Amino acid sequence: MSSRPLSVVQRAPLPQGTPEYEALRQKYLSELEASIPEEYYLPQSLIDNPPRDVTFVPRECGILTAEEIDITENYDATALAAAISSKKFSAVAVATAFTKRAAIAHQLTSCLVEYFQGEALERANALDEHLEKTGKTVGPLHGVPISLKEHMPIKGHYTAVGFLDTRHVDDHDCQMVAILRAAGAVFYCKTNQPQGIMHLETVSPLGRTLNPHNIDLSAGGSTGGEAALLAIRGSILGIGTDIGGSIRGPAGFCGIYGYKSTSYYLPTKDFLVGGFAAELTVLCSTGPMGHSLRDMDLFCSVVKASNPHIEDPALIPIPWTGIAAAPKTTPLKIGIMWNDGAIIPQPPVKRALAWAKEQLETKFPGKFEVKPFVPYNAAEAMINIRKAYWPDGGNAVRAHLAVTGEPMFHLTEWVLKDAVSDQELPVSKVLEYRVARDTFRQKFVADWNAQDVDIVISPVFVGPACEHETAYYWNYTALWNYVDYPGVVFPTPIKALKKGAEDYAPEDATPLSEQDKHTRELWAKGDFENAPINLQITTRKYHDNELFAALASIQEALSLP
Repeated sequence: MSSRPLSVVQRAPLPQGTPEYEALRQKYLSELEASIPEEYYLPQSLIDNPPRDVTFVPRECGILTAEEIDITENYDATALAAAISSKKFSAVAVATAFTKRAAIAHQLTSCLVEYFQGEALERANALDEHLEKTGKTVGPLHGVPISLKEHMPIKGHYTAVGFLDTRHVDDHDCQMVAILRAAGAVFYCKTNQPQGIMHLETVSPLGRTLNPHNIDLSAGGSTGGEAALLAIRGSILGIGTDIGGSIRGPAGFCGIYGYKSTSYYLPTKDFLVGGFAAELTVLCSTGPMGHSLRDMDLFCSVVKASNPHIEDPALIPIPWTGIAAAPKTTPLKIGIMWNDGAIIPQPPVKRALAWAKEQLETKFPGKFEVKPFVPYNAAEAMINIRKAYWPDGGNAVRAHLAVTGEPMFHLTEWVLKDAVSDQELPVSKVLEYRVARDTFRQKFVADWNAQDVDIVISPVFVGPACEHETAYYWNYTALWNYVDYPGVVFPTPIKALKKGAEDYAPEDATPLSEQDKHTRELWAKGDFENAPINLQITTRKYHDNELFAALASIQEALSLP
């Protein structure tokens, strides 16, 4: 029994619910606390007075050994798999390093909802014994630790679909987990997701996830627990889901890679018990989150090599070529989307776009044709998608909350506000939404063709990582969900400067909309210092391989990891 409770940094209070809800919430928090060894606890003084940037704390807190710091900081998943295969590191040493660092990360960012170090070490030991006896790895991910978003089923552990009443222990691995386990992965924790899994911030009954680069900013959502854990190097590879920006937003906020595939390209079987009504019009996707382009490629090559479409007939059986393929056009035609016609991105984002344009135009003359790209009627897409998310009028959300007396969080109210109704939409209305979606997609691709681009580089969000409770505008990610285009968010060297050090350019002085005006007010009020600025690259539906080929083509020009 610990001599003191596990303390976790929190920067804003959580809403209070009924006594039943609070008791259930505390039960799950106590279970998480009991699973983390006391020798991994940070000093209470650090929790009470944390630095704004906590990314250096795991390295300097004294809990990790020099080898564990080396393992968690100086390798990507590809290099780590090679180091384990060559016996430079044992799988047990790697699992120990990442489970310890994840425990530290949670205290600083509230990124975990479940922690199972013992199970991870047992699995890692079995992998080491296999390698010693046979001289072979079990697969390309032998000994590689992988963290999981809470709603992804793994046998013997909790799963929830964004509400406390849905939390239960699964009796099987979902298809994605089974594939990765067969390839040698070691699972060791599950990460936080927001109420309803439908916010671009991660705040749940089990905590508010903080951005490791600046804890007064959001880690994004809905895969914010993964993003925060990866950003502080408590994970080497994670998995997210995305129906409006839930991989790309957190990856952008936290300065890591995130890939949203085209729908039905990577397996999502059993990810959401009972399904999600939004998918009647807007389909969810999945994909990896990590530290390098080659890790994204490794993940996809492993998953696609398992032929997941044999088990799930919903999947499209397009083989993976990824970064090994060359772009099909020369020069590669790159559109720069400076804004979406509704919200001009905040100054650091525009600075990152200008940086990317300059690098692409000057590093390899003639290799790229860079031009402006104006998205077709993005404002219409946002109106349509917000309505399409909730064909039941939000009734399922309210029903889940009522079971335990869980309070409705601020951003849940925000995402529901355009669709709240006592009645579910009739079939005729859902059909109307689908027809509008398909009509929009046809017009969008015609406009894309007319602009003659292979890929588009655009903002990830309206600004850097936002302050807590202000992730309102999903424009720059949700547009691509509506048209079902694949996208990868990648890091840049650009970071937000000290408050007052930059502002909107004179040519951007006039807001494009009320949303733009509000975004400027949030910019003036906020302090985003040290927030990473990522950019997003997208291409046509089911051109996922071409997307990665394009990324490989621009990798050197943009100095991408």
